[in-house]
Formats: sequence, structure tokens, C-alpha cells
Amino acid sequence: MTKTIKINFRNIEAKEYESGTKLVDISKDFAHYFNYPILVAKIDNDIVELDEAITRSYDIEFYDRSDGVGNSIYGRTLQFLLVVAVKKLLGEETEVVIEHSIDKGFYCEVIGEEIDKPVIKRIEEKMIELSKQDLLIKKMSVSRFDAIKYFEKKKQFDKVNVLKYISNSYINLYRIDDIYDYFYGELAYSTSQVNDFKLTYIKDNGFVLSYPTTYNPECTLDYVHHQMLFDKFLDYTKWGKIINISNAADLNAVVSTGKYDQLIRLAEVYYNNQLVEIADKICENKSNIKIVLVAGPSSSGKTTTSKKLQVYLRSRGINPYQISIDDYFYNREKTPVLPNGKLDTESLNAVDVTLFNKHLTKLLDGEKVEIPEYNFILGKREYNGKYYQIGKNDVIIIEGLHALNDDLTMSIDRKNKFKIYISPLTQLNIDNHNRIHTSDTRKLRRIVRDNKFRGYDASQTLKMWKEIREGEEQYVFPYQDNADYVINSALVYELGVLKIYAEPLLFNVKENDEVYPEALRLINFLRNFLPIPSDNIPNDSIVREFIGGSAFNKE
Repeated sequence: MTKTIKINFRNIEAKEYESGTKLVDISKDFAHYFNYPILVAKIDNDIVELDEAITRSYDIEFYDRSDGVGNSIYGRTLQFLLVVAVKKLLGEETEVVIEHSIDKGFYCEVIGEEIDKPVIKRIEEKMIELSKQDLLIKKMSVSRFDAIKYFEKKKQFDKVNVLKYISNSYINLYRIDDIYDYFYGELAYSTSQVNDFKLTYIKDNGFVLSYPTTYNPECTLDYVHHQMLFDKFLDYTKWGKIINISNAADLNAVVSTGKYDQLIRLAEVYYNNQLVEIADKICENKSNIKIVLVAGPSSSGKTTTSKKLQVYLRSRGINPYQISIDDYFYNREKTPVLPNGKLDTESLNAVDVTLFNKHLTKLLDGEKVEIPEYNFILGKREYNGKYYQIGKNDVIIIEGLHALNDDLTMSIDRKNKFKIYISPLTQLNIDNHNRIHTSDTRKLRRIVRDNKFRGYDASQTLKMWKEIREGEEQYVFPYQDNADYVINSALVYELGVLKIYAEPLLFNVKENDEVYPEALRLINFLRNFLPIPSDNIPNDSIVREFIGGSAFNKE
């Protein structure tokens, strides 16, 4: 007698199936609840690929590309589709390197073949062809040593080296047609599920693979080039090659010798040199520049950067005064309210922009101004005798979410402002086809900092992350091109350090917690890195802002 199992979808519909039915077949019965192809399932709070056969009853959830979980799988599957298309079109020895994210897509380079716009068009057409063929993406568990031998034979030494530092006896390989690859995250069931994308040629064998996002899942938007951000990524990638660290395996090779102290010093010098450049630029135009504005997404290191920049400016005879946008929040009773009833503390509407500009104008005119301090417990501004009066060689440093938005400083002439955008633009990858999300570095920083300084556990931070990202998409990223300088606050060694602090916190997330799948993903991600002790990290490092021991916390 055939065993019957019951699948309950979101407690709104339940269906019965024969035991052994694959999730891909079950998903078809619930496809009408989704606007896009279902990519993956969640059962027992575990992310499960659609090729899985179900043998008992479950409560189930599905995800398409409009959700964060599904969108990550969509992007990862597209990367594999790109790799296959390039090898089919240009030859198996031709390699694609997926470098980093930029403008809702991935910047990639082709190695072993000269490319131009027509070639990129042919690659895109090949991807479309492969998508329409509805090729199955097969997953197989293989011995790690057998995988290493396979990639050695294929001369894919980036994968050989990264697999040497993974302790698992078995790993998962994926196959499209006759091409195998290693990915550390889940993939879609078939190529037809990733059918919306664009390739945009940049220059020098580089191009961008764009695809729908959770904020615009309907279609792929045209790529918008962000030159300063792009140049900073390229500069850091070139620097990584100079010091022979381009991926996790390169970093692990240094750590495994115990000689990581010099690497820490090199990374800190690279970051500090950016502050030297900024201080020089401000000094060269000190007759005009009176306000320095620093903005960036969460956990970019804005606080440490602002504090260190003050030191560099003082060394050049420029006296900095720091003003916090938060001190100009409206009193709580005047704070705007969101439709869900929560206070809208993220938008510029929460800031008394009129008073803020009035004070800035007076300060630039040489007047003495009493600066408020916001009491977050009482929810109101207070005046506690904090007076500023800036002189000829003084500047005001303003750091915060809206700093690059000209509406914040609407009364100040553009020539008097120097704008800085900061973000950890990670150049490190796992291997040529497994990139590191810039947001993952920030997420790990935030988890560690929230626990150490705010008493939050990892679950609380992960639950806030969606709201944090929405705020960045709305209030930070649209203004990044307004910057006069982009600071890359990524440190090539930091993931090995963050691993020590974040991993135990992630293991504390319970299996029945809604964010458990994300905690597990980050745990698996961190397995690609050997731990690096924090003993020799200088006390003025950005990393100290998150792990503790910062010299600036004592000020």
C-alpha cells in the first residue's frame, strides 16, 4: 500500500501526495500563489532544494526571486549559467571570474579570451538559449578528495585550493549538461527558472551580469555605472593581487603559517592611506571646504573613520568639530509616524532640517552656536551648554544616514562641502565563481557589535536586517554618486577575525527560529575561513569598532 503524506502550505492550503514525491512536483500545485517561478522550499525551518523527495508530512513554504532567500538562489544559479555559457561558447579552458556586486548585479571578467561588446552579446544569447532548454541542474554529493582531483584535472586551481581548507568529508557539486561546478549555496532546479537577466560590457574584458532584485523583482533594470565605486573596487582588487590574496584560499594559506601579522599591518596601511588622501584634498581646498559629510550603509565603519579623519586633519592644522545628525531629531511627539504605527526615525522627515541648517549657516558665519544633544530616553532635544564657534582653519564633520543628501544641508553652498561615501567593498572571493556578498561582511560586523555593545543576540540582529537594508536602499545608495571620495573600509583579513566572534553567536540561534536558515548560511560561509586572533589588531582599526578595544571608545 502506497504511503500518503500531507503538505500544509502557510496554513491556507493542504494537499496529499504519495511518499517520495519531489518538491518540484509539489511546488507546481502552489505556483498560483507566486508571481515568479518557485526556486526553493523551506521545511522544518530548513532550506531545501526542489530536487528533494519528501517522505513524510510537513508544513512548507516556498520562495521565488522576490524574496531574499529566493533572490540569492536566483543570482547564484545565474552565475552557474554564465559559466556554462562561456565555456560552451568560448571553450572549456576559458574562465569567468565573478568579482563583486555592483548596481544590482555582479561585475565579472573573462580570462583566456579577448572579449568586446559583440562577444558579450553572444554570451547573453547563449545564456538565453540554455535557459530556454530547461536543463536540469543536478546536485551530487562527492568525496572532497575526488572533487579536488577533478578540479586539478580541469586546472581550476582556485577550487582545488579552497577545498583544501574545508573539513567536510563530502561536498556538493552541481552539473548543467556536462559541466560541473562547486557552489556553497543552494541552486535552482532547472535553467528555465532563471530567465530574466542582462549583460553589460564595461571594458578590459569586464562586464556586469544584472538581474531582478527583491526591490524590483518584475524585470532586470538597465545597469547604471557608478564610476567612483567601480574604480575603488578595481583598485582594491589590484592591490589584493599585489599582495597575492584574491580569494579565501590565499588568505588561509597565510593564516596557516601563523604569519598574518604583516597582513594585518598591510591592510591597515591601505585603509589609512585613503584618509591621507582625503586630508590632503581638504587641506588643498581649505579656504572653501568647511563641512565634511560622511555617509554609508550600516556597519561600514563611519564612526571610526570620522574619528580618525579628525586626527589626520589636526595634523595638517585643521581643527575639526563633529556634529551628529541624531542630535537634531524632532522631539518624539513631533516625529512622523509610519502606516504601521511605528515612529519613522529613519527618514529625513525625522530630522529638524530647518534648525540644522540655521545652526550650520551661523557657524559658517563665525557665530557662536549652542548645539543640542538628543536624549533618546526622554525622546527630546536638550541644551547642555555645548557651544561651537568655528574659525578660519576649522571644519565641521557630519556623519550619518542622510549626510550625502543635499536636502540635509540645503542652505550650504556645494563648494563648501566635501562628501565621503564609505562601505566595505570586499575584493575577496571564495573562488572564481563564489563571491562574497559585501552585505555579509557588514552583517557579521553588526552581529558582533550588537552583541558586544548593545546586548543583542544574533537572532535579534538578523531579524532587523531586512529593515536596515530597506533604509539603505532608500536613504543611502541613491546618493552614493554625490560623493567626492569613496572609502573602502574592507580589511582583507577581517573575516578570519569576525569568524571567532560571530560563529558562537550564530550557533546560539535556535533551530525553530525564523532566522535560523540565515544563521546556518553564515556559519557555512565562515567555514571557508581559518580563524585569525585579534591580538595584533591596532586599537584604532575599524575592526575594533565592532569587536571592542577601540581607542576611540575612550574619547
